[in-house]
Amino acid sequence: MPTVDIDPDELRGLTGREEKSDDELKDDLFGLGLEFEGRTEDGEFELEFAPDRLDRLSVEGVARSMRYHYGDSRGVHVPSTNSADWTIEVDDSVPDERPYVTGAVIRDVDLDDEALESLIQLQEKLHATMGRKRAKGAIGVHDLTMLKGRSATDESEPTIEYVGLEPDADTFVPLDSDREMTPAEVLEDHQTGQTYADLVSEYERYPAIYDDLGLFSFPPVINGRRTEVSTDSRDLFVEMTGTDQWTIDKMLNIVCYALAARGATLEDVEVEYPDREIVRPDLSTKTKTVAHDRIETILGIGLDPEEVIDLAERSGLEAEREEDDGNLVYDVTIPPYRVDVLHPLDVIDDLGRAYGFNDLEPTYPDVGTVGGRHERSRLERAARTQLVGLGFEDLLNFHMINEEENYERMDVEPDADVYGAGEPATIKEAYSEDYTMLRTWTMPSLLMVLERNTHRSYPQHLSEIGFTARVDERENTGVGENRHVGAVLASHEAGYEDAKARLQALAENFDVDLETPPTDHPTFIPGRTAAVVIDGEEVGVIGEVHPKVLVEHDLEVPVAAFEFDLEALQ
Repeated sequence: MPTVDIDPDELRGLTGREEKSDDELKDDLFGLGLEFEGRTEDGEFELEFAPDRLDRLSVEGVARSMRYHYGDSRGVHVPSTNSADWTIEVDDSVPDERPYVTGAVIRDVDLDDEALESLIQLQEKLHATMGRKRAKGAIGVHDLTMLKGRSATDESEPTIEYVGLEPDADTFVPLDSDREMTPAEVLEDHQTGQTYADLVSEYERYPAIYDDLGLFSFPPVINGRRTEVSTDSRDLFVEMTGTDQWTIDKMLNIVCYALAARGATLEDVEVEYPDREIVRPDLSTKTKTVAHDRIETILGIGLDPEEVIDLAERSGLEAEREEDDGNLVYDVTIPPYRVDVLHPLDVIDDLGRAYGFNDLEPTYPDVGTVGGRHERSRLERAARTQLVGLGFEDLLNFHMINEEENYERMDVEPDADVYGAGEPATIKEAYSEDYTMLRTWTMPSLLMVLERNTHRSYPQHLSEIGFTARVDERENTGVGENRHVGAVLASHEAGYEDAKARLQALAENFDVDLETPPTDHPTFIPGRTAAVVIDGEEVGVIGEVHPKVLVEHDLEVPVAAFEFDLEALQ
């Protein structure tokens, strides 16, 4: 989960609740879905929150939510913007891989140390989440007074240009440097350039932004030192480039709202593409229609229409009553900074939080059945109990992973005829490069845990009963879902016999016949690998992990492991 660091004193100041103690703030934050994870070295709150609420990536956004929570703010607030004075001109040479740009001018902002730190944190958190590590969207914030717009006449609007640049065609002084560098040199010699080189290194032309004085931004990699923002900056130019116009526009809205909360004035920017013109920021609202009956059904409470409208306003929304074929519905207005409201259920979730989930009284469902544990759940629970009894520590890992972890680092080809291979069920619009598919087996997840635990003592015996999936056209959904039993033994003495002994004990406890005929698997050492055959059916693999895979995971001790389908124990 994403985390954000918040100074409690600054939060009290921005909410106007100076009397709130730290404990009271923690309780109020928890009511909003923000969990206190501890304090930083500077004494700030480290808060974990649901990744959909990106408007809470800064103290300004958290404070706004709390003012609504307290009832000090109500309804949808859309800050006004002054007419455009600056223009971003998009040249035909802009790389096709990164064709979109947006921007805004921020005037009269008071950037003290805390405000500047919050802006930097918001920028980096948006990069890591919605911007997908700058691949989908990257933010550049510049001191406007250091820009000189290009103008054909004295009367025309000052203009900056978004262009495509040959890697060695021009130079500028990047942030954290004191010498002129070409974009190619930045990618090779600059620490930040090295970090983000993969984003643009394959481009024929690099993205670049110019004013009348020359190159001042190399998105999505680094800004120029000339326009660096400091606490003395009062007017800012915010530009964002990316692969999707909607994404960078919504990122811009979040930044604009945060700076407006500091008393800044927003100013439009005209963006001139070769085939069209747009004005940004786009602070238009959207509307979702929610039925009154559905609100009551989902929340399990009865509400008067006035109460629904009140709850919406206390959520930072606005609701207007309507009649639809005799049914009561609400047209709910969504503010521009809310990128998470995609469905009426998202609105109902906000209404429930405003009402107070802790105030909802549990009731028995009006059905004639009694709930009970599912047979699969009983099997999982019994298997976990046995594994713990055999000395394993039970884990619960993410079901999502990426192709490199699932296949490449395990030395497995997706189309290979081995356990753990298979066509993956991929995420069409992945939120993060780390999670692009559903894992096909649990072994990669277990080795990733061992990789992160190299600082801990050995032995480390870990197990997981977890969800796996792969494409299967025989299923109605096109995806076959399974539960696998995976286990690893990591120690200086770990070997095939240790894993086999525990697997044999597990099989005996479930009264199934186990056989382990020799087999080959690229993840494991040849001659020290066997298939797991239960009641005559091959359902898994067991062996000693290959040194190549151990080195890939920075493991310096032997690892023995096994994995098989949970259903084989039935």
